[in-house]
Amino acid sequence: MHLLSTSIEYLKGVGPTRSELLKNELSIFTFEDLLYHFPFRYIDKTKFYKISELSHDMSYVQIKAKVISIEEKGHKRSRRLIVRVQEDNSLLELVWFKGIKWIHNSLKINTEYIFFGKPSLYGGKLNIAHPEIDIIDQSNSALSSLQPVYPSTEKLNSRGLTSRNISKLIRTLLDVIELQIEETLSELMIKRLNLPTRKKSLLDIHFPLNYRDLKRAKKRLKFEEFFFLQLHLIKIRKSRKIKFKGYSLNKIGPFFNHFYNNILPFNLTNAQKRVIKEIRIDVKKNQQMNRLLQGDVGSGKTLVALLSMLIAIDNNYQACLMAPTEILAQQHFDTISKFLREQNITVELLTGSTKNKDRKQLLQNLEDGNINLLIGTHALLEDKVLFNNLAFVVIDEQHRFGVAQRAKLWRKNINPPHVLVMTATPIPRTLSMTIYGDLDVSIIDELPPGRKPVKTIWKTDSSRLQIIQFIKDQIKIGRQIYIVFPLIDESEKLDYKNLIEGFNSIQREFPLPDFQVSVVHGKMNSEDKEYEMNRFVKGTTNIMVATTAIEVGVDVPNASVMIIESAERFGLSQLHQLRGRVGRGSNQSYCLLVSGNKLSSHAKTRLSTMVETNDGFKISEVDLKLRGPGDMMSTKQSGILDFKIADLIADSKILDFARKEAEKILLEDFNLEKVENINIARVYRPYARKRLGWSSIS
Repeated sequence: MHLLSTSIEYLKGVGPTRSELLKNELSIFTFEDLLYHFPFRYIDKTKFYKISELSHDMSYVQIKAKVISIEEKGHKRSRRLIVRVQEDNSLLELVWFKGIKWIHNSLKINTEYIFFGKPSLYGGKLNIAHPEIDIIDQSNSALSSLQPVYPSTEKLNSRGLTSRNISKLIRTLLDVIELQIEETLSELMIKRLNLPTRKKSLLDIHFPLNYRDLKRAKKRLKFEEFFFLQLHLIKIRKSRKIKFKGYSLNKIGPFFNHFYNNILPFNLTNAQKRVIKEIRIDVKKNQQMNRLLQGDVGSGKTLVALLSMLIAIDNNYQACLMAPTEILAQQHFDTISKFLREQNITVELLTGSTKNKDRKQLLQNLEDGNINLLIGTHALLEDKVLFNNLAFVVIDEQHRFGVAQRAKLWRKNINPPHVLVMTATPIPRTLSMTIYGDLDVSIIDELPPGRKPVKTIWKTDSSRLQIIQFIKDQIKIGRQIYIVFPLIDESEKLDYKNLIEGFNSIQREFPLPDFQVSVVHGKMNSEDKEYEMNRFVKGTTNIMVATTAIEVGVDVPNASVMIIESAERFGLSQLHQLRGRVGRGSNQSYCLLVSGNKLSSHAKTRLSTMVETNDGFKISEVDLKLRGPGDMMSTKQSGILDFKIADLIADSKILDFARKEAEKILLEDFNLEKVENINIARVYRPYARKRLGWSSIS
């Protein structure tokens, strides 16, 4: 057994009790886990402050001072130890509430010590509570190095496993394993990139002698984390292209050409043309395509998807489009059917609501090859749904489908179909390189001509009368309004507007017969929801009161106002998606963000970002900074982003660099068989085995 995989229990100074604590509190099970338990900051113990320089707003400081008095005050629970120290002519009080007896016995009057802690104000006087104490000793290593501070917990601290004691355990560990720390990169790479060795990096990350060594160690360890992930993702992508033969769709025929030349209602943007070209190049090859299409709300992804599916139909194959909700599937079906009504193409819809009799006939026609294009929801994944020759799959709003669900579409054929996954949630580049690094990525980064940017305005509850008047003015000129609430029912814990209360107050402000109000929320059955949606789509109702059920779905060009109540309760990507429901016609559209007066700094940042920009990619960058990658992509527990030291936001340059290096190595030595890559191959094999399953999008 490799020494690094030894149970932490067997490290000197740990034992059974402490090992249980380390496992439960910090997930440290082995020597290797402890080795990779990195400090989160460092204390520069080479710098000393004078007492006269201290102020309460400073961080941790270090002073040299002489003890001039020691006094215990208070009784029982309020007992404290006050030690007065002097340096030059300045005095300072140090206070302890715990360990009083031990501290009292440790300190001697008229003796100089090193004290380390955070200054604070108490009763108008400056003091330091519970400072660390060091004896002045020329051999004291703390005087010539940066002291690491390790993540710990209250439970560990109470059982003696403070940051300082964890540091001692890591010292012990490095003494035991130092000779067995193996290199993971090739010597050529280390030399060419001017990186420290792995052994030096691990020693310097824990016990750096100076800032230069620390900086180099961090860079090396971050690079290594990114490098092996990118190596894995690129290898998956390239292996899949070799392994999976795709349908060769090399013909552009009458269906595509007729649609492109005679039916398209407007010219494609350059971005749309570029993406279609990328897809055409992919599907011509005898390799299966796996492509992610990113584009803001309203950028024309559906049109690109339709043209791509027409290529498959021109080559006598079937295509399908899978959407996350019945409303969205129905909308795609209506739009595409209308586009293709002049052509001899059979388009069908399959959802959970499809009646049994119709379903039976539909499934038979599908298997016989009489259906060219099937649009549907999760219902497409059922085992009974069999295609004749499915060659092209489009998955809309891909983040709403799990990997296992998407993989089911692969098994509908002997050869896997080409897959285009679409998202209207722009993903920051660094994140897409990590989550979707095994996919080819296309981006539509411009809106169709003639679209006016949505004007976004942030108002507080105090502007309620002004907002009501604005709605009435917009209805008077024939516009329709969305009003979105974050909750369905009253919540005892959260004191903010909910949908039912809001619906009632809106009906009072906009009474029948002058106004018509629809309501849609997640607790309604699909038939009622559909009925209310259709009333709004047809223009029967002026106002749609809803929860985020309308975030993805209904497309009403005449709806030009989106009002989001309690906007501070929504995430950035949700706000952006909701705003995307308006601005679909030629009229000027508005998004009103209505919030309370007391907001957190994050909420203020979210709302001011929405006012400042309509660019989904800029919004996603802010979202990434606010929420972090795990929360943003719902991958916190997935193991995809469990970096020990690398940070997608702060270290994007290192990520770029690591990806280029991984591509370079695989180009020259795809199977990692060259002698100079022996270290990389040794590390990569177990790394890849651990990550089987999560990385494939389809």
